[in-house]
Amino acid sequence: MARTVILGAGFSGQYAALVLEKALRGTGDHSITVVNPYRKFTYIPSLIWVGVGQITPDKAQFELKPVYERLGIEMVEGLATEIHPDENYLMVEPKGDGPSAPIRVDYDFLINATGPHLNFEATEGLGPDRGYTQSICTPPHAQEAARSYLEMVQRLEKGGRARIVVGTGHGACTCQGAAFEYISLVHNDLADRGLRDRVELRWLSNEPCPGDFGIDGFEARMGPLLFTSQDMCRALFRDYEIQCEVKQHVHKVDEKTVYTENEAGEYREHAYDFAMLIPPFKGKPIRYLDKDGKDLSGEMLNPAGFLKVDAVYGKAYEDLTADDWPKTYQNQTYKNIFGVGIAFAPPGTTSKPCVSRNGTPISPAIPRTGYTSELTGKAAALNVVEMIQGREACHTASLAETAGMCIASMKNSWFKGSAAVIGIHPIVRNRKMYPEYGRDLQHSTVELGLAGAWLKKGLHHAFLYKLSAKPLWHYLP
Repeated sequence: MARTVILGAGFSGQYAALVLEKALRGTGDHSITVVNPYRKFTYIPSLIWVGVGQITPDKAQFELKPVYERLGIEMVEGLATEIHPDENYLMVEPKGDGPSAPIRVDYDFLINATGPHLNFEATEGLGPDRGYTQSICTPPHAQEAARSYLEMVQRLEKGGRARIVVGTGHGACTCQGAAFEYISLVHNDLADRGLRDRVELRWLSNEPCPGDFGIDGFEARMGPLLFTSQDMCRALFRDYEIQCEVKQHVHKVDEKTVYTENEAGEYREHAYDFAMLIPPFKGKPIRYLDKDGKDLSGEMLNPAGFLKVDAVYGKAYEDLTADDWPKTYQNQTYKNIFGVGIAFAPPGTTSKPCVSRNGTPISPAIPRTGYTSELTGKAAALNVVEMIQGREACHTASLAETAGMCIASMKNSWFKGSAAVIGIHPIVRNRKMYPEYGRDLQHSTVELGLAGAWLKKGLHHAFLYKLSAKPLWHYLP
């Protein structure tokens, strides 16, 4: 019997649990346990619609326990606080009803799919809980963003004016794509309400250029022309009359002003009435302890607190190659531990790092969410199966070999909607395979329009269907 514990039930953790259960079904008395602090799965990409009041969070969620009961997966509702890799157990702080004392959970294999800690505390005044800005990273945050946004709309309807700032709240942020979607939705929502001329919209990002998105941008062929993500974003911001500022580090926010530092080392102030700024991410605060109680964090984690896996760490940006990116997502010290989704430590950034003249790093981190996250969870789950059967981990999902797709909603409507469909292969530029651009432009595309809006809605329902293990779920990619 093998006991596999999965920390987290987001994209990577939930998919890993489903893949693992299906692969092990009928092969022996194996157990799967998912440790998660929340009772529901949330389809995070649809929280952008929640954040402008267009849907409620329940439309992007389903209860986890009925799914697990149907599949024979155990669920522990709680938060992992300690991992003891020498003795193969972890400690969990319970959440919800039941006992409050810490719970010990033993494992033979462990998949860390916790996702990120939203590091609002990295910037003074950032975030809805202890600060002044809004977020769309969790259902409660998205609901609060919608409440604040709709209050502003009411003021606009009475003749007021407003300044809106959307983007990233720190020089080390990721998920610029979500902020890009949000500012596009806000623009179109205000335009539909006849209020757009009352609002000044500003894009504030740590990207080296518009459309970088933490993946070093992208290129696509349009007939004989080469079209780039920078072309797309600049054109869109021009058409939407959005002021754009990049290479920005936010070092403070108060109730009226966002304070930034740019690449030139200049400090600026941006007045606002409503601001939605994505926070930087870091690893969940889990302690790794050896059998003597010694802290293993320096060995197991990178400086941001993410789990080290089979990547090559410590190289300068200029020296990183496609071969340095992880493949099996297996920790190299403890082979029975895997890190997937946002929980694994990348070997570096894909976008060119920037440091201000004052020495402040302004470098977007690579996004590791959605379908990309699922692929890492699937690889880890199948590698656990290999190891249970006495073989070595062999399933791979390197970001330098796998394709990525993003559907960026810009207007949420069945008949007048619009979205940008972005497909690239691979996600991390692979100069070894594709010397000119690092990507296969025959399999890279960008399309804007109503069809993209339909696809965005379709994926919303498809992911919820698949990840709730409905009939024939495994046939969905």
